[in-house]
Amino acid sequence: MNTQATTTKPNPVRTFLWLLRREYWEHRGGFFWAPLIAGGVIVGITLLSLIVAETTAARNGVKLSNMNLDMISRNMTPEQIAHFNAGLTTGLMGLSIPIMAILSFVVFFYLLGALYDDRRDRSVLFWKSLPISDLDTVLSKIVAAVLVAPLLAIAATIALHLAFLVLISAYAGLHGVNPLPLLWNPAPLVSMWIKLVLLIPVNALWALPTVGWLLLCSAFARSKPFLWAVALPVAFGAILGFTQLLQRLSIPSSWYWRNIVARILFGVVPGGWFGTGGDGTLRSLASGGDIDISLGKFDLVNAVLTWDRILDALASPDLWIGAAAGAGLIAAAIHFRRRRIETSV
Repeated sequence: MNTQATTTKPNPVRTFLWLLRREYWEHRGGFFWAPLIAGGVIVGITLLSLIVAETTAARNGVKLSNMNLDMISRNMTPEQIAHFNAGLTTGLMGLSIPIMAILSFVVFFYLLGALYDDRRDRSVLFWKSLPISDLDTVLSKIVAAVLVAPLLAIAATIALHLAFLVLISAYAGLHGVNPLPLLWNPAPLVSMWIKLVLLIPVNALWALPTVGWLLLCSAFARSKPFLWAVALPVAFGAILGFTQLLQRLSIPSSWYWRNIVARILFGVVPGGWFGTGGDGTLRSLASGGDIDISLGKFDLVNAVLTWDRILDALASPDLWIGAAAGAGLIAAAIHFRRRRIETSV
């Protein structure tokens, strides 16, 4: 009996998932541990603050148990409860800022080294010997940066929120105060967490110019990709300012820094699109304008994370022009990934 050897083509979905797994295991410290450690540090600072508050209160004869918070919560109007929930979610989001800042740094430097590091250590020769296309390799790094890393950061954020609420609840419980009526209203918490997850695609679209630029520098540079990524646009902006070329074209000098430099260097910061579209709430806040902070007029979390604001951002030409430019930069990065395997020290 004659047997004919058959070759099976690798499953592209399984291959891509394997590439994502590779990116996670190689960068687990930044993707997983960095936001988790940041959350742990915040919880530790909170615990230390409670200890200091307890000792200070005991020294001055202040007793939390004398405050009948249960009676206060029962007598609160629905509007007052909504105000309290808005303040609580705003405070919890404020606690999350360090995690989001760490996420931005991790993703920035991850993309900057994504296509450079394996050329520097020559492991690119091994990866190119496998039946994996450069397109799949680059796309896996993009997905890891704009989807996997933010998901892990949001998971760390949720863990931080829960740990903080447990810590405050335990402190209140030690003083005979029931924290459940005020602290553990699930509706605003779950709504905030769901919105954070659903905002990941919007943040990803906004980040495409930065993603493409950093990958292009990582694939193109023979050495010091950071200088290529940062010094080149800054130096070009300085030349434009010195020659006053933009002013001669009746273009404000700030246009280049806002629409080019900021988009290709800071697009990975979560929520960078908040100033796009909408009713100008954030711009008024940043400029110190008068804002009505009554419920429904201005609630920091709900004012930013509204569906109308998200739809305004998705309808903004700034987002889609940047996304198209980012796609072009990614295509250029894939081109250099195919052709360049050498680096110089």
